[in-house]
This record gives sequence, C-alpha cells and structure tokens, in this order.
Amino acid sequence: MIGVMKKDEPQPVVVPFKPRVSEMEKVVRSLANDSRNVRWKAITYETHAESRMDWRDITDRMMFEVLRTGFIKGEVEAGRNPGEWKVKMTKQMKGRREVGVVTVVINCQRLFIKTVEWEDL
Repeated sequence: MIGVMKKDEPQPVVVPFKPRVSEMEKVVRSLANDSRNVRWKAITYETHAESRMDWRDITDRMMFEVLRTGFIKGEVEAGRNPGEWKVKMTKQMKGRREVGVVTVVINCQRLFIKTVEWEDL
C-alpha cells in the first residue's frame, strides 16, 4: 500500500526550511529600493516604528539606507504567519552609531518595519 509505513521502518525526518542570510539580504535590499514596498507608517495611528524613530532620532532616510545597503545581524527567524521572515538589518552610519532596523519580509514582496534602534545601547 502506498503511504503506509511499517513499524520497523525509520520515520522520515522533516527539516524546516529557513532562507539563507545572504538571500534575505538581497530580497530586503531589492524591495527597499522602491519605498512603496516598505510599510512603517499608518494613516490613522502611530506605529511602533514611527514612535521609536521619533524617540531615538532616527530618520526615514537613515532607515532606508540601512535597508538598502546594510547587512543582516543575527539569524533569519520565521514570522508569525506563513511566508513571513523576520530579520534585523544593520549598518554603521557615517559619523554616527550603528542603526538596526527590525523588518518582516512578507512573501518576498513587501517589508514591514517593526522597530528601529541604536545597536550600541
């Protein structure tokens, strides 16, 4: 019979898929080149990312520079929903400190910015 395993047969090993850091960097950089692919603001309320940018004095321009030219710090993590991957893009800003942008990549089509932060705090 097809699909029936015998008791003495080894069970198949399921290996969860996780994209490579280098591949996710390419995806983030490519998507960030068109700001329409990036969401960090809401029309009717202030998002966490917006409030942190104001509080930490990190500008939109800095955030986009990190997304477009930075590197992933740490591992690629699965997001809350299927097709989502969470990464932290970082970059040493010229004459300033290192900035981190926690980003959710949604189906390799959009970016949602969760928060921005100074990495040396």
